[in-house]
Amino acid sequence: MPEHLTPFELMQKLISFPTISRDSNLPLIDWVEEYLASHGIEAHRFPHPDEPKAALFAHVGPWEEGAVILSGHTDVVPVDGQAWDSDPFEVVEKDGKYFGRGTCDMKGFDAMAIWALVEAHRLGVKRPLQIALSYDEEVGCIGATPLIEAMQPVLPRGNAVIVGEPSMMQAVTGHKGGQGFTVHVKGFEVHSSLLPYGVSAIMEAARIIDWVNDTNTANQDAPPTDQAAMFHPPFTTLHVGNIKGGTARNITAKDCWFDIEMRVLPSEDKAVWKQHFIDHVRKVEAAMQAKQPETEIVLEPLFDVPGLRPEENGLAEEFVRSITGDNATHVVSYGTEAGHFQNAGYSSVICGPGDIAQAHQPNEFITIEQFNAGHDFMKRLVARLQEG
Repeated sequence: MPEHLTPFELMQKLISFPTISRDSNLPLIDWVEEYLASHGIEAHRFPHPDEPKAALFAHVGPWEEGAVILSGHTDVVPVDGQAWDSDPFEVVEKDGKYFGRGTCDMKGFDAMAIWALVEAHRLGVKRPLQIALSYDEEVGCIGATPLIEAMQPVLPRGNAVIVGEPSMMQAVTGHKGGQGFTVHVKGFEVHSSLLPYGVSAIMEAARIIDWVNDTNTANQDAPPTDQAAMFHPPFTTLHVGNIKGGTARNITAKDCWFDIEMRVLPSEDKAVWKQHFIDHVRKVEAAMQAKQPETEIVLEPLFDVPGLRPEENGLAEEFVRSITGDNATHVVSYGTEAGHFQNAGYSSVICGPGDIAQAHQPNEFITIEQFNAGHDFMKRLVARLQEG
């Protein structure tokens, strides 16, 4: 007889795999595939084209369209430099909490989704259930689009996606979109006493960063629309999170690198914000090249995450609310794979256990109360699928 693991036991197993985004997730995928197979469930994997990683998806119930899809990611953020009180890759129970990297974001949900898939297959359901586990979510939801594209010719199309990012089991129907770039400013070196004849990459980068600050101030001062007012903060934000460059105090910097991200309201066009940024960069670059033609600014895209737009009469939202009884409106400022599913034509909602404030933190945890709430949600979900 196959072993039926509880959601807690499944979470313990998943967290034991250190699937940091920079590393392979194949041992975890291998284990999940074997576990599902032991219960008679055929899983399909989609390999990363270049790296030792894979996504996984599966279907149980009638071989027909209309499935509920449980969406999660298998990668976690690094623990480097974080002061943990316990092994990050071992679940530790203490003070009413489960500690471990991924307990909250989001192997706790993944465990519940695997449990629900096996339970739905064991009990039999009239409406199908699918699971979709991605790679590289933590580095910009990079694995979402390839996963969605891989699922469509293999499985019957689902019509309601539940993305289990931590939302305290509330139905989140909107989130900001995101995009980011690495900026490489290439200057011209001279002795700092000859400053007017050189181009300092650092000082030119500062002009771009000044524009970021000014743009944030303008966005914050503008009166928010009704939809924008739902978000915290209620405006599009731009952020520079790291910077490096220069050789010495008395040399105009030849190089400067920094990363910029934009978190854009779903009611606004990310492409427009991208163009605003590029236009300013090219303005700074033109002034640099007027002094020294060989200077330039190179932009390398980092990520592009579509926003999640509230749906009118959304199937996924309606399904989740019918289980949770939560009728309040919730939106978040962080990005998820829900926007990718929505762009591919799936009704999508976010609903998962835990508090996003614990994500990415040292001593990451999910409360036992929230974990149990997530398990109860999955029990009711399977019961609903049995009804059809």
